[in-house]
Amino acid sequence: MSTRPLEPSFPPKPRPLCFRRGENPVPFIRRHRRTDTQQTIEDSSTQDQQQGSLMAIKDLANGRGTASDSGGGIKAHFVFIPITYQGHLISAVDTALLLATHGALASIVVTPSNTGRVRPVVDFARKSGLPVRLVELPLELAAEGLPDWADDVDKLPPDLWAYFRALARLRAPLERHLRAHAPYPTCVVADFCHPWARELAASLGVPRLCFFSMCAFCLLCQHNVERFDAFCGVADDHELVVVPGLERKVEVSRAQAPGFFRGMPGFEKFADEVEQVLAEADGIVTNSFLEMEPEFVAGYAEARRMKVWTVGPVSLFHQSAATLASRGDTAAIDAGECLRWLDGKEPGSVVYVSFGSIAHAEAKQVVELGLGLEASGHPFIWVVKNADQHGEDVAEFLRELEARVAGRGLLIRGWAPQVLILSHAAVGGFVTHSGWNSTVEAIAAGLPVVAWPHFVDQFLNAKLAVEVLGVGVDVGVMEPVMFRLDQKEIVVGREVVQEAVRSIMDGGDEGEERRRRARALAAKARAAVEEGGSSHGNLVDLIKKFGFKDGAIA
Repeated sequence: MSTRPLEPSFPPKPRPLCFRRGENPVPFIRRHRRTDTQQTIEDSSTQDQQQGSLMAIKDLANGRGTASDSGGGIKAHFVFIPITYQGHLISAVDTALLLATHGALASIVVTPSNTGRVRPVVDFARKSGLPVRLVELPLELAAEGLPDWADDVDKLPPDLWAYFRALARLRAPLERHLRAHAPYPTCVVADFCHPWARELAASLGVPRLCFFSMCAFCLLCQHNVERFDAFCGVADDHELVVVPGLERKVEVSRAQAPGFFRGMPGFEKFADEVEQVLAEADGIVTNSFLEMEPEFVAGYAEARRMKVWTVGPVSLFHQSAATLASRGDTAAIDAGECLRWLDGKEPGSVVYVSFGSIAHAEAKQVVELGLGLEASGHPFIWVVKNADQHGEDVAEFLRELEARVAGRGLLIRGWAPQVLILSHAAVGGFVTHSGWNSTVEAIAAGLPVVAWPHFVDQFLNAKLAVEVLGVGVDVGVMEPVMFRLDQKEIVVGREVVQEAVRSIMDGGDEGEERRRRARALAAKARAAVEEGGSSHGNLVDLIKKFGFKDGAIA
């Protein structure tokens, strides 16, 4: 496979974010100079607004476009169909933008409720000259008996199965749109949660890739557990079994690795369809990088008998404070304010705490976590989700905690500019729910983690970080905290939180070794996305394989 980059016909691609721990992560983030931070963010936005405009895209009524119809120079047209949940959406958008830097047009399918979450970063890319566009299609929620707010990904819909049926209704209008707008697609890249994309790609007559915002380790473990029926005869959902087919010993329970949509009432046929559609894909794209997990990438490709393109860490596409701050959603804190707070802290002294967009802590857990962070003695940034839903007692606790840790603790109530925070030299560790986006963003920043999984693939991500890569510690959670059929309360005590934080931030020789391994992985991540790296080469290869050839679809 050649890694020689194809020459784009529009502005050269931006260099990915690249820095050493302890160095300035991006040139416009100044430490200890408040006015510089403010001014350079404003200057960055102004300069980008003055750069080119989105290339004109010619409409062809129900016709198959060619490379020449695209406005000239477009090498491929990838249609991204992400699921709208943040953990999937963010990495899919970043992957689309990366392909655009190499000469492909990337169309990203969104629904009206979620357009605002991705439009700022997409607009930023378009004003920089990248060929990327949003395809906004409304969901027919009423047809499935759902309320208008059911497409709000910050809330779980009242009927998840009905929501997935509504998503499947996007197929026909999306096909009509793609036939009516040039250039004609050369490849559909659909989240694995969209099995209906099989019929879409078949009708269009183009290849289909399955997109995963997960690591190959997780995918291979899930696949082998199901393929070899590892839980056969195991009655207890929490009994550990050895994952078959791996070179190293990894143990999981059915509760930790049930399989995609397995064990969810009403999703039995859907789970089978997801598996069948995945098996028929023309390949897999994942937000990981070969240098981090070579044996698992190779193992999964062999098990699936198909090519696996690792293209991550895709978050390294972003190199400006403006895009880092707007990535995913509107931040609940001004980026400049956040950076100024971090500028006042010693390098590696701050622990960042966030449990992603879906994980929701119960009131008792919020209190225990807050007290554990306070007792750790370390400065911290804590992203508190849905703080107003816990009642007045918790609200009062948080206000009192803020008063006690004033200057040492920063609470963000809502969305936070996570990658911007993680890339700051003052941050030394990350307490995470072990969602893959968060895990790989920590790895890219060279940070050790406290792994605190809440459900499904997060347990396998935690095992990768702690047991395989050796860059984290866990808090001892062995079974799902959310989406349980029973009402069992699982609370991690303040003492455990305190010990875990001190372990990654201090930890003596073991802690230093974890930090060394994390820094080494970060260097590999940066190398992967640069010219000559595995992820860079895979992006180029995707365009060569699924692009236009001789004026027509390859």
